[in-house]
Amino acid sequence: MEKTAKQQTAEIVQNLFADQYPGADVKFGFVSIPAGERLPAEGTTFHEEHEYSYIIKGSLSGESGGNPFEIRAGEASLIPAGEAHWCRNDGDEPVELVFSLIKV
Repeated sequence: MEKTAKQQTAEIVQNLFADQYPGADVKFGFVSIPAGERLPAEGTTFHEEHEYSYIIKGSLSGESGGNPFEIRAGEASLIPAGEAHWCRNDGDEPVELVFSLIKV
């Protein structure tokens, strides 16, 4: 039986990290960052997981691993586990993004 495009996409999403990180703890989420918001409010943050993010709407600027970055709608990023980072929404509307945290 041939799968529809929707069924094929769902299968790809379910198996996105399975081969790359066998036995990993994977979390997905959605964040809306208000205009003018900086995360964290001061300094930097880090976490034990690798963080993959995809920007749905808006743009962010910030720093990760001591390197400045800008990312906008339609782009993705990776912040390796343990890397210090921060971001800011300098736009006039909320930034919307989906993320995955992967702990291996």
